[in-house]
Amino acid sequence: MDLAFNKNEDLLKQKIYQLKTRLERVQQGGGPKKIESQHKKGKLTARERIDYLTDQDSEFLEIGAFAGEGMYEEVGGCPSGGVVTGIGYVCGRQCVLVANDATVKAGAWFPITAKKNMRAQEVAMENRLPIIYLVDSAGVFLPMQDEIFPDKEHFGRQFRNNARMSSMGIIQIAAIMGSCVAGGAYLPIMSDEAMIVDKTGSIFLAGSYLVKAAIGEDVDNETLGGATTHCEISGVTDNKYPNDEACLDAIRKLMDKIGDADKAGFNRETPAPPAKDEKEIYGIFPSDRVKPYNTRDIIERLVDNSEFDEYKEEYGKTILCGYARIDGWSVGIVANQRQIVKAKKSGGPSGGTQNEMQMGGVIYSDSADKAARFIMNCNQRKIPLVFLQDVSGFMVGSRAEHGGIIKDGAKMVNAMANSVVPKFTIVMGNSYGAGNYAMCGKAYDPRLIYSWPTAQMAVMSGASAAKTLLQIKVATLKAKGEEITPEAEQKLLKEIEDKYNEQLSPYYAAARLWVDGIIDPLETRKVISMGIEAANHAPITERFNVGVLQT
Repeated sequence: MDLAFNKNEDLLKQKIYQLKTRLERVQQGGGPKKIESQHKKGKLTARERIDYLTDQDSEFLEIGAFAGEGMYEEVGGCPSGGVVTGIGYVCGRQCVLVANDATVKAGAWFPITAKKNMRAQEVAMENRLPIIYLVDSAGVFLPMQDEIFPDKEHFGRQFRNNARMSSMGIIQIAAIMGSCVAGGAYLPIMSDEAMIVDKTGSIFLAGSYLVKAAIGEDVDNETLGGATTHCEISGVTDNKYPNDEACLDAIRKLMDKIGDADKAGFNRETPAPPAKDEKEIYGIFPSDRVKPYNTRDIIERLVDNSEFDEYKEEYGKTILCGYARIDGWSVGIVANQRQIVKAKKSGGPSGGTQNEMQMGGVIYSDSADKAARFIMNCNQRKIPLVFLQDVSGFMVGSRAEHGGIIKDGAKMVNAMANSVVPKFTIVMGNSYGAGNYAMCGKAYDPRLIYSWPTAQMAVMSGASAAKTLLQIKVATLKAKGEEITPEAEQKLLKEIEDKYNEQLSPYYAAARLWVDGIIDPLETRKVISMGIEAANHAPITERFNVGVLQT
C-alpha cells in the first residue's frame, strides 16, 4: 500500500470513530439519570423496547439517529428527535418501528420529532410495510407549538397518514406504554390494534389538571384514561398487559399470524461478498475531496463478486452506469466518476474525432445523456437504482452551454424523477448544486438516502461559496463608502468559511433529516439490501414515462 492509501485509511477511520462516538452519545437519549428513572417506573427505554420486540440477532436499520443534533440547545437539546425509528424484523417480517423516547423531555414532540415520525410513515407507505408505534409521549412541546401544530407538514399530518395507510391496507399496531395525550391520542386509536400497559400507560384528550381547569372536575389520570378505563369501560383500547414485556410479546404474536404481502418481484440470487476486500475502501477514497480517484475501485468493493457490467463504458465517462448485484439483489448503479478522463468528441476540424480532458465529478452532456438512457433501461427491466454521489455539479461555460448541457441535464433529471423503480442514494463525497438533484437527492424521493462521514451537501463547495460571499460582503461595504483592509478581509473570509463549513457537514444534514443517517462505508451493502427487501413489498403499479424528453 502506498503513502496516500495509508493516509486516506487513517483519516477515514478517524471519521468512523467519531461517528461511532457520536452515535453512542445520541443513543443515551436524555442520559443515564433519565434512563434510571424510566427503569424505576418498571418501563423499558425506547431502544430497549425495540431490541426486545425485534428478532434476536436480526438487523435494525435506524432512520434519523442524528435528527435534532445541535438543534434546540437553548431548551436542553433533543437527541434523536426524541423518537427512535427504523426498519427491523418482527417474527421474520420487515416492519417500520417508531418508539417515543420518554427520557427526552418526556417524549414531547419538537418540530424535528414530527418530521421524523412522518419520514417513518413515508417509508411504511412507500414500501407497504407494517408499522408499529410504541407510544410514550407528553404531546407537543408547548414552547414551540407554533412550529409544529398547524401547517401541512406539522403534527396533524401524521393522523392523515394514519388514515391513508388504513385505506392502503398497511397494518398499523400501537402500544400505549406511557403517556399519550391530546391530539397524540388519535395516533394509536387510528391504528388497527391498540394495546395498553396497565398502570404506566394512559390515554386522554386532556389530563387531570386541564380537566380541572376546563370543567372543574376532580379526577386522577388513571381513572380518567388508564388501562382499566379504556379496556373495560370506554373500549378505546383492545387489551391491557401487566408490563412492557408482556405487551411486546403480544405484538409478536400478532405479527406471527399476518399473511404474506404481494411482491414487486425484484430479482435476487444467492448473495455473495465482494471478491475484493471491502475494507480497502478506506484507503481508496481520498481524504482530499478534490483529488481524483477511480470510482470503479469503490463499486468493485460494494458489489457481489466484484462484478460490474458497465453500460456504454467508452461514452459519457464522468458518470459510470452498469448492472451488478448487492447482497444478491439485481441493481442498476449510477455513480459519479471522480477520475479525470479523456473523452472523444466527434466533429473536429477534419470531420473526425478530437480528444478532450474531462474533470472528474462533473456531469457533462454526454454523461447526462448516458445516465438518462440507463435509467430508462432499468425501469423497463424492473431493476432498482443505486446512486453513488460524489458530484461537483454540471459543466459550465460557453462550450457546455452551446452543446446543450441544460437540455441534456433536464433529460437526466426527468428520467430520474419519473423513475418508478425504487431508488437508493449514498452520498459518498461531494453533493453540490444541481448535481445533488440529478443524482437523486432528497427532493427526488429516494426510498433511502444515507451518507458516509466524508459527505458534504451544499449549493457549492466551501471554498467557492466563501469567496463568493466575501465578494458580496466587500462590495456592500464599499457601496457604503467603507474600506476594508487585507487583514480584515482575511478575518472576514475565515468567519464565512467556518460558518459555511459547519453547514456542509453530514451531521448538519442528518440533524435536519436531509439524509436518513450517516454510515460506515462498510454498512452500504446492508442499507441497500434492506432497502430493496422493503421495496419488494410494494408492487409497481405506475408506468414509466418521461414525456417530452423521451427521445
